[in-house]
Amino acid sequence: MASGGGYGDASQKIDYVFKVVLIGDSAVGKSQILSRFARNEFSLDSKATIGVEFQTRTLVIQHKSVKAQIWDTAGQERYRAVTSAYYRGAVGAMLVYDITRRQSFDHIPRWLDELRSHADKNIVIILIGNKTDLENQRAVPTEDAKEFAQKEGLFFLETSALDATNVESAFLTVLTEIFNILNKKSLVAGESPTNGNPASLAGKKIIIPGPAQEIPAKNKMCCG
Repeated sequence: MASGGGYGDASQKIDYVFKVVLIGDSAVGKSQILSRFARNEFSLDSKATIGVEFQTRTLVIQHKSVKAQIWDTAGQERYRAVTSAYYRGAVGAMLVYDITRRQSFDHIPRWLDELRSHADKNIVIILIGNKTDLENQRAVPTEDAKEFAQKEGLFFLETSALDATNVESAFLTVLTEIFNILNKKSLVAGESPTNGNPASLAGKKIIIPGPAQEIPAKNKMCCG
């Protein structure tokens, strides 16, 4: 299981560093999701992000210390100028849209294509419908997003950075899945690979029924 731990301890030994990128249209709440997770803060007068920005938070997952390095697009998406360097080395991605702006959801396939063309093919992706605190202004039905996530093999959660709903769960889902894939890779390292890539997520259809559910390993191997 994963535990949130504190918001950073300089003396802590780090076992893993996972780079996770936030992508999606401008003003969908990416920076707010990040500050809610990294610092447990929310600012009502948040300005558009300018300049490269990432924040870190250290968590414990299955007794290992994992530093999550979360990158924000720094407002570049407004100019269609998110560079390939932004995606380099990312093992997780959060694809964010605003549930009150249909257009931000309609742009998700383009963001997904861009992500898949620049990032590692095994990257763990979660689709996030943000701003559930504005339910009365909803323009994107949950079912539409669920259906898209199932079709593309993505995790999916709806969040509110304002009231903190599911923000922690979204990050823990991604980080725990990355951790599990990493462990599975080391378990199958001695076995003959399937289709040349045993840990590939290609074609894997997963929707989490509950917050931060751990995906059990398919093999029976255990810790020895």
